[in-house]
Amino acid sequence: MGSILVFGGSGQLGQCLQHVAQQRIITNIVFLPEEQANILNPDVLRATFEQHRPAYIINCAAYTAVDKAEDEVEIARKVNRDGVENLARLCGEFNTKLLHVSTDFVFAGTGNQPLTETDAAEPISVYGLTKLEGEQVIPPHTSQYFILRTSWLYSEYANNFVKTMLRFGKEREEMRVIWDQLGTPTYAIDLAGALLHIIQTGNTAYGIYHYSNEGVTSWYDFAVAIFELGGLSTRTVPIRTAEYPTKATRPSFSVMDKTKAKSALGLAIPHWRESLKVCMGRLAE
Repeated sequence: MGSILVFGGSGQLGQCLQHVAQQRIITNIVFLPEEQANILNPDVLRATFEQHRPAYIINCAAYTAVDKAEDEVEIARKVNRDGVENLARLCGEFNTKLLHVSTDFVFAGTGNQPLTETDAAEPISVYGLTKLEGEQVIPPHTSQYFILRTSWLYSEYANNFVKTMLRFGKEREEMRVIWDQLGTPTYAIDLAGALLHIIQTGNTAYGIYHYSNEGVTSWYDFAVAIFELGGLSTRTVPIRTAEYPTKATRPSFSVMDKTKAKSALGLAIPHWRESLKVCMGRLAE
């Protein structure tokens, strides 16, 4: 098999991919240095493709500052749409399979039933809109793609909700956390494992998939679980979204149905609490 190139390798998911690749002794995976990984530079990208002739691309590169995106629309669109189109165009030209990571923010999140891949995508933020646009620019250039929508990513790496709560839990007696937004936390190590599973099994059931851990929770209940597992006695107070205004509107219900991913991709998906225990154990080491 040819090489696997990872774009966005220095971010949270990229670092998790490095961890899982080492565990699985995957030696043909290349984490590109920054100067070769600029998805906004078509000439650099072409040179990278010509050098490596990759069998697979994993794209973790994204503009993910949800609130800042409301003011930085063009920057978000450049990275989340134009950069993805640059990759998709070259994947089509070089017969490279593309694995692209998207988000639950493509949905309005106004319902109360788990979201399937065929449900209408109706983003309510600039971030969600530009990520949806990134999904839409792929099919015109290549049919060999997997788009994995995920949610509430955390891990031992980079900045995320779990590490923030642990830090605040040690500094503060009380935390006020939103309870009326429901979704599913996703351990980025599990997502990295799913991406590499698709490649290692040679799966060709191309298309859009949902991948998060199993189960449903609120940010409040997620925080309570983090404090419990971290042995912290922080008092946790549930608040409504309206009490914590943000520039970008978040989906109030973004629980995703993973039936398609489990059946077509052969994925076994752990419950979010089980994965949180694993992550907390590693953070404690």
